Amino acid sequence: MELALGAPMNASTTIAQRVQRLREEVAEAARSENRNPAEIAIVAVSKFQPRESVFDAYAAGIRAFGENRVQEAIPKFAGLPRSAERHFIGHVQTNKANRMVAEFDLVQSVDRLDAGLALAKAARGRQSQTRVLLQLNISETERNGIQPEQAPEIADRLRAEGLEVAGTMAIGPLTADPATIRTAFLRAAEAHQRVGGQILSLGMSADWPIAIACGSTMIRLGTAIFGPRPTKGGTPA
Repeated sequence: MELALGAPMNASTTIAQRVQRLREEVAEAARSENRNPAEIAIVAVSKFQPRESVFDAYAAGIRAFGENRVQEAIPKFAGLPRSAERHFIGHVQTNKANRMVAEFDLVQSVDRLDAGLALAKAARGRQSQTRVLLQLNISETERNGIQPEQAPEIADRLRAEGLEVAGTMAIGPLTADPATIRTAFLRAAEAHQRVGGQILSLGMSADWPIAIACGSTMIRLGTAIFGPRPTKGGTPA
């Protein structure tokens, strides 16, 4: 069953209003698939958004925030209560593994073995436990990611190195065709079953209802929460 979303929100809609309606729509989508809405976590992706918007989202009840760049995340997340989870969702650069281990609660985008090994080494150096997701490549338009068939073996290797592989993440194909998106998400869900872990992070602002139908336990949303994304020059995208 596909969810018919409400009318699009615009820049004049507040973050609190977007979050409230989003929770209602997520609950509706979950119930339509005989799922418990409480099983689905929402990660607010704050790329290019001002720090004030992150705190507004926290005040509205969001408790997980995702950033693509380490250097942008550190000042933006400074001062957030510890009840707020900090997720890294960008490309993992091995030379920044120490900062990632120190600053993030979950690294969602381990897209190759050497990235995971770098994080494991950094975690051992800090004598800390690090949670990660394996990023699966399920789309011809996506450059990064582990082939689903290879993911279980890589997960086993990283667990042996001390990493907590908490599940998998994937980015859907760049298409408006629901059937193509569903096929890709089901491929990720099948790989997730073989990898193991509690988190299946599928779905973004344009395709999250399909992700929920395919078993996603975590959706990553930017414009659905913050509204139109500002460019670096400050103009909404």
